[in-house]
Amino acid sequence: MNYNLESHLEEIYASYPEGSRQPVIGIMTNISNTDVSVRELFHKQIIAAGGTPFLLPPITDKRVLVNMLQHIDGLLLTGGADLNPLWGNEEPSLSIGHINNKRDLPELLITRLAYNRQIPIMGVCRGMQVLATVLGGKVQQHIYDPYIKKEETVEKKFVKSKNITALQPATIRHSQDADFSEPTHSVVLSPESILKAIYKEEKIYVNSDHHQAIRDTGSRFHATAFAPDGVIEAMESSEFKPIIGVQWHPEWLGAEGQKLFKWFVGQAGNFYIAKQLHERVLTLDTHCDTPMFFPQGIDFGKRDPRVLYDLHKMSEGRQDAVTMAAYLPQPRIGETFSSKIDVAGLKKYNPELSEVIDRLSPSTYADLIFDKIEQIVKRNSRYLSIARTPSDLYEDKRKGRHSIMLAIENGLALEHRLENVKHFAQRGVTYITLCHNGDNDICDSARGSNLHGGVSKFGIEVIQEMNKQGIMVDLSHGAEKSFYDALEISEQPIVCSHSNCKSLCDVPRNLTDEQLRALARKGGVAHITLYKGFLTKQGEATILDVLAHLEHAIDVMGIDHVGLGTDFDGDGCVCGMAHAGEMINFTLHLLRRKFSERDIERIWGGNWLRVMTQVQAVRNSR
Repeated sequence: MNYNLESHLEEIYASYPEGSRQPVIGIMTNISNTDVSVRELFHKQIIAAGGTPFLLPPITDKRVLVNMLQHIDGLLLTGGADLNPLWGNEEPSLSIGHINNKRDLPELLITRLAYNRQIPIMGVCRGMQVLATVLGGKVQQHIYDPYIKKEETVEKKFVKSKNITALQPATIRHSQDADFSEPTHSVVLSPESILKAIYKEEKIYVNSDHHQAIRDTGSRFHATAFAPDGVIEAMESSEFKPIIGVQWHPEWLGAEGQKLFKWFVGQAGNFYIAKQLHERVLTLDTHCDTPMFFPQGIDFGKRDPRVLYDLHKMSEGRQDAVTMAAYLPQPRIGETFSSKIDVAGLKKYNPELSEVIDRLSPSTYADLIFDKIEQIVKRNSRYLSIARTPSDLYEDKRKGRHSIMLAIENGLALEHRLENVKHFAQRGVTYITLCHNGDNDICDSARGSNLHGGVSKFGIEVIQEMNKQGIMVDLSHGAEKSFYDALEISEQPIVCSHSNCKSLCDVPRNLTDEQLRALARKGGVAHITLYKGFLTKQGEATILDVLAHLEHAIDVMGIDHVGLGTDFDGDGCVCGMAHAGEMINFTLHLLRRKFSERDIERIWGGNWLRVMTQVQAVRNSR
């Protein structure tokens, strides 16, 4: 050992920079009496995999928790004592082992917060059980207790197909007297699993030391490895996220264990790249319907489960900006507009507006929505702003604020008065979707009855006035003939704020390849939406379907004419991208598909802002 400090420092300073940036892995520590510690093999495996270990003490101080999460790129949940079954709403069985009351709550909190932030997570033994407890699964208190019988799952069918015993309870020994570096039983890997891709084997051999296990993975995970008796030995995210749990102890298994740590540190590295990209690139979602809930008492400053957009979720998803639409449902013939609105709810939460609500018309309702947005922004002005131009968006990002842009979904809000176009332009409306699900006085809807044969005479005037006032013309929801009419009438490019590709999902609301090409020729943009009915007719939609529509639109139109308009809170929601807090997951998938930063910037709103700048320039020049 060389005890000359200066010589060691010379090695560090011999080159510049001293070292390259590595993914920072937060390792959850154990606590016993007054000691906080972790098995050294964990940080050795992380270092060998190219990561930087960062030990996380088990604490519940929310300021410290949030700051720790700001500094890590991955979370490693380590082994230890049993979880208190009360956290899973169960009474303790006779076989429950030692529980650690100082560790449970801190670990459950940091895991949920990391999950909300899309941070890659790996759980080992107890860590896998923490994942299940936090995210909707069930823990078997002792591996040899009877399991609760359930209907046959895909996992159990897989177990049967591999001739695994699958008896309840466990029938092989799940503890170990041998050295932990010695495998003591086998596990079979699911064919489409991450583990199968890592190990490139159908069966691997692992050590074993757990007397709690996973009884039910819950909907956010699926089981991907099984012991010979059918006990679940690993689970992976069913939401297309880099989250995995294993019951064995890979930290002891040398090179074989290193394969799993290498994958995990790689995922953390990808997450760091995505975070940095979101620091540099403006991210804009061009359509959500969250404002329809604002008059019903939503607090945008809280993480509210009733809505898919709030300040917490925008921060978690590292989402800069969103265009919020005042959505106006289209009355059928014989219906009044007020009959389509929750008037009772509006009065309950807005008693000061009772007189206005009693005289509710489409334009007053749109103004009411914008009033509520302005109130929300005023209450959260340190963190939130209304943006009216692209330069406003970039200024907000520079100052660390999230942005809301305003829009109207359904030209019904104009009430057949052309002067209302100017009124809403002055309020800051950036686009008007000409119609919704039903023909109105402007144009025919994709779900209408061909009332006008496209755009009406009044609609021609509306489009021309929107051009003058610098409001973008949005043809999402428009009939195909309305689309082509608007394309011809408008002197400016038109947009489709939330529309998908008809060739992938043949529904009236989606755009044909011919429409996409025509839109691109005129300089317009089409933004892919997350409504499952516009993504696929085959089962539940996922983020992979969103990417399929995006890539098809790029193939047809080119990278300069696409983007994203989620339709969150208007039934837009898919597995893997279920709310604003998961938006960075979209970026992660774009990076995996080798999209460049410049292309990602275009997709995340750059194309849209090019059109907005062009449209608003006409107004600014008058």
